[in-house]
Amino acid sequence: MTGLRHPVTEVAALRHPVTERTPMSFTSVPRGAWLSERDCDLDAFRAHVERTTDAADYPGAASVERNVLVYDSERLRAAPDRRGVQAELVRALSDGPGIVVFRAAFPDLAVVDAVTAVFEALIAEQRASGAAAGDHFAKPGANDRVWNALEKAALYDPEAFAGYYANDVLALVSGAWLGPGYQVTSQVNVVNPGGAAQTAHRDYHLGFLSNEAAAAYPAHVHRLSPVLTLQGAVAHCDMPVETGPTMYLPYSQTYEPGYLAWRLPEFRAYFEERQVQLPLAKGDAVFFNPALFHAAGTNRSRDVRRMANLLQVSSAFGRAMETVDREAVANAVFPVLLKRRAEGWDEHRLHHVIAASAEGYPFPTNLDNDPPVDGLAPPSAADVVRRALREDWNPEALRVALRAGAERRES
Repeated sequence: MTGLRHPVTEVAALRHPVTERTPMSFTSVPRGAWLSERDCDLDAFRAHVERTTDAADYPGAASVERNVLVYDSERLRAAPDRRGVQAELVRALSDGPGIVVFRAAFPDLAVVDAVTAVFEALIAEQRASGAAAGDHFAKPGANDRVWNALEKAALYDPEAFAGYYANDVLALVSGAWLGPGYQVTSQVNVVNPGGAAQTAHRDYHLGFLSNEAAAAYPAHVHRLSPVLTLQGAVAHCDMPVETGPTMYLPYSQTYEPGYLAWRLPEFRAYFEERQVQLPLAKGDAVFFNPALFHAAGTNRSRDVRRMANLLQVSSAFGRAMETVDREAVANAVFPVLLKRRAEGWDEHRLHHVIAASAEGYPFPTNLDNDPPVDGLAPPSAADVVRRALREDWNPEALRVALRAGAERRES
């Protein structure tokens, strides 16, 4: 085989002679390719949200209440054009007010009551065990929270679970926003009398990251994140405004830098000034774009334990193509990282290897066992590897820490 030359290699060598490399030049980063807090302008935000919802644009809606579209669930069930209904819901959630309310989504309240009984039993068991579920946006113990209520309810009472999740309105809106193959998760939130309001926020994915972490993602990911999930809630009791149903800021999901804006004081103050609340009846459901600015309200009632089943519905596409045992990969590579660091590799090269080997995102997880620490999310496996490298752990210490983390994430 000596003397033979690979034609592709030969052509590549002619195009890119190794001995004549010159530095590549780039134009400046296009404006808007990345976002930062400097892009957050309150006047621009006002222009996005200070709009009026025209009922004529949404013929399927029964009414518009405080800029929010309200649908009659029975009317939707009878509509002959399911795709037409779904197309309208997509417009409402994307370019419209970003929130839709379904009156009587559960027409048979016995179905809701059966699952409420399951939730109450789960809360009682949780209290009896001495566990206090943490909350992303409220002090632990202030409310009653049941993480992974979907799995827990299914195991506790499969009959009640099946009757509840057979609901056609939940399927209609989930399929409209995410298409088939979606995954449902559920967290029960009970805001007790006197329970304080949450602060305004956006939701999963980017909404759970610090501003510094969110700014590291390019602008197109900020646009992508909201279409990967759909947020919803089912009212498990009547919720007059005094009980503090969720506060919303219609059209706020259309503001591109919003994942970096919601923590800024002037934006939070504006939210407090402009937010709207709608009373809900037991069996009503509300769904909204996860990028919508929202926050649970203060329960000012004397005796109403405001219970909602919070639904987070996820796209089927938010997954890698192959199953990889990243824990095993990280453990195998870590001794090499220690060696390369000692040989003078800079932090960037080391972190590139960590990014390729360890799980860099902390979700999905079991929030009972793996609650958020110093933020809205627990540490990822990659965070643990970076810490181990920084603190010069031995490989066995990392192995134990990664295994413990994996076990915490199991349901």
